[in-house]
Amino acid sequence: MTTKARIQSRLKRSKCYVFTRDDFKDLAGYDQIGRALHELVKEGLLLKVGYGVYTKARKNIITGMLMPAAPGGSAAVVIEALELLKVDYCLVGATSAYNSAKSKQTPISLDVKVSSRFKRSFSVGNSQLNGRSKKAIQ
Repeated sequence: MTTKARIQSRLKRSKCYVFTRDDFKDLAGYDQIGRALHELVKEGLLLKVGYGVYTKARKNIITGMLMPAAPGGSAAVVIEALELLKVDYCLVGATSAYNSAKSKQTPISLDVKVSSRFKRSFSVGNSQLNGRSKKAIQ
């Protein structure tokens, strides 16, 4: 069984939607895993979210373009990636008010404040989280 096939079978069995390269380090070497993940991105089975962070992908039935397979969309992918990397974050603004039942208006964008030590950037579709600006725009 090839490295790519082993990664695919692990992805199918997993209930998680966000993965790092380290999740597959027991299957093969660093370079082999990188090549296999790159092939899966080319094939449209994965989307690259950021450096070493990937999410399951599916085709949008309306537009035919790739999108995250997570039920919560790109916002759920960003939150799951932050939790996977153990980054301190909190929801702010309209997102916080909606989640704490202070407002009944559904927020248009996900506003996240991350730890000052977080310097990475995530990109899922039109959503971006830049560690330097510390805010997700959707």
